[in-house]
Amino acid sequence: MVFFVTGTDTDCGKTLVSAALLSLASGQKTGLKPIASGCMQTADGLRNSDALQLMAQSNMGLSYEEINPIAFEPAIAPHIAAKHAGISLTLDAIDAAMPWTQLKGADFALIEGAGGWRLPLGEGRYLSELAQHWNTKVQQDQNGLGIILVVGMKLGCLNHALLTQEAILNDGLKIVGWVANQVDKDMACIHDNLDSLQQVMQGEFLGYVPFLYEPNPQTAGLYLNFDALGNQQFL
Repeated sequence: MVFFVTGTDTDCGKTLVSAALLSLASGQKTGLKPIASGCMQTADGLRNSDALQLMAQSNMGLSYEEINPIAFEPAIAPHIAAKHAGISLTLDAIDAAMPWTQLKGADFALIEGAGGWRLPLGEGRYLSELAQHWNTKVQQDQNGLGIILVVGMKLGCLNHALLTQEAILNDGLKIVGWVANQVDKDMACIHDNLDSLQQVMQGEFLGYVPFLYEPNPQTAGLYLNFDALGNQQFL
């Protein structure tokens, strides 16, 4: 099974939820972060903390470069970072950098997006177009690309969640599950907001992750219903 994890915004908790789901999965599993900004320069090259978290929960032996093939040091929008670096983020180049053979052989695989669903790649192209293409590619061997939506719980999240859901559905993909991740520890009426979301969101409700002062995959995983992803039909 191959899933694409997107979110309502930057810093909504995509990596925390992705790593938590990976920690709960059994068998051959891997997580990918195809595009990442805000990377650190190390002796081994650029390294992104989100990608490293996914790598730590994976067990298929993929190299860092396979997990995060496109890395930028500045913590800015990837298409702007690419422009400053003098390169283009083309759909073909990103797709070609993906380790599809390993992904299709995994029991559980996650592709974590960057930013939100409609992340610009430059020249009028968007990361969501790649998700559409990958859905078609995965359909050849499996059920398609299931979308997992992470809702960052804060003031305004209802609008963000509904707009993101509308865009995903209009792009012809299916939301197989969604997670409410509390990013504002002081959010008022959190349970009222959760009730409102559960009335309007599509896909399985995979869980509510409360605000964690020391977030880690194992703790977040305690709040997720991983089994709800089983036996999904994504087409």
